[in-house]
Amino acid sequence: MSEAYLAFFGFLIIFAVIAFLMWGKIHPIVAMVIIPVIGALIAGFGFDELREFFSGGTDQVINVAIMFIFAIIFFGIMNDVGLFNPIIKNLIILTRGNVIIVCIVTIIVGAIATLTGLGRTTYLLTIPALIGLYKQLNMSPMLLLMLATFSLGFMNVVPWGGPVGRIARCLGMITRLNYGTRLSRGKSERYSLRLALRLFVERKKRIKRRIDNGEIQNTQNIDSREIADDFIKQQKENQESSNEKRVKHPAMIWMNALLLVGVLLSMLLDILPPAMAFMIGLAIALPLNYRTVDDQMGRIRAHAPAALMMASIILAAGLFLGVITDSGMLDALALSIVGVMPDAIGPYLHIVVAFFGIPLDIIMSTDAYYYGIFPVVESVASSFGVPSESTAFMLLIGSTFSQVLSPALWLGVGLAGVQIGRFMKYAFFWFWGFAIIGLIFGFIIGVY
Repeated sequence: MSEAYLAFFGFLIIFAVIAFLMWGKIHPIVAMVIIPVIGALIAGFGFDELREFFSGGTDQVINVAIMFIFAIIFFGIMNDVGLFNPIIKNLIILTRGNVIIVCIVTIIVGAIATLTGLGRTTYLLTIPALIGLYKQLNMSPMLLLMLATFSLGFMNVVPWGGPVGRIARCLGMITRLNYGTRLSRGKSERYSLRLALRLFVERKKRIKRRIDNGEIQNTQNIDSREIADDFIKQQKENQESSNEKRVKHPAMIWMNALLLVGVLLSMLLDILPPAMAFMIGLAIALPLNYRTVDDQMGRIRAHAPAALMMASIILAAGLFLGVITDSGMLDALALSIVGVMPDAIGPYLHIVVAFFGIPLDIIMSTDAYYYGIFPVVESVASSFGVPSESTAFMLLIGSTFSQVLSPALWLGVGLAGVQIGRFMKYAFFWFWGFAIIGLIFGFIIGVY
């Protein structure tokens, strides 16, 4: 099959899947299973090849799916026993019910979580800790997910992060690239926070208009301690059924806290893979808090539907990824996008590709972007005297926000309880705008 032929079918499949996801009228599992299978069959692939695509695709996401199942049940039990209540209560008091401060806290927590260089860790640490605060203050969970993703985009170019590692392997100049990355991020963080503050101000204006229209409750002019006390009261009522059979002892809150810290540290320090860390954590949390097998099964049954639903979506995404990746469609599409650009764009190809980094992010995986597009762009730009590091930095800063094909983003979507299509419509232009401003700022501070 020719490159153009594969690129054509790859584009059709990706466009159709994303369109149906944003349309929101069919379940993501339907879109990510039926469309790729039909597309591959029409393109001329047989069932034997489809089996290989399925195996290759699910291999990419199986660890994320396993992690998601055990993480959701683990965090659910931690919530059942009231572990997060003091955290959220103190955050409500600390932020004084002010949405701007809440957003700043979100950015800071997300930035700290992203120091691991892993997107899934950012979502696992940020969203469960703050989702209750957002709901209590009538703030959209999509805003929480967007700000966590912003933190991931700002910080995911640490030297040990995935994007930098991919580019460094392509260039074979790890030390220089890492040093430059470290320097550029240090210079731009203050500016990024100022940009984020502008976003928060706009969000506050929108919330104020909704308050004035009577759509939501005003949380800015009431006692934050009252909000916190109401939250604790509501949580205790919601947790009453599970608490009846829970082991009750003053030391239990600290034992659960130590367990949570142990699980998170085992991931942060790369002692255990995330899936195994949550698996062990859940295996300890169940008998620690619930003595009988029936009580333990009751807690699993309570949280299993949400865990299995999202794991099913992630596995369906694996099939989608397998079809477009292992068939060669994604690589062909990446090369075709670069190939159709006029020769006159050659000296500026890295700028053009970086400018459209966010839209390309949506239709491509991380590997396709950095292993498919980047080497071609770097080669063309180098022939016109553009340093390889400059091309690398431009493509790094121009993307990393919105990869729909990334299992990490699907993990964040599941934790926040939002639909992927609605979230992309909500956040797309914010992502693209910030990426463009970041590129411009890179010119100002001399990153390129």
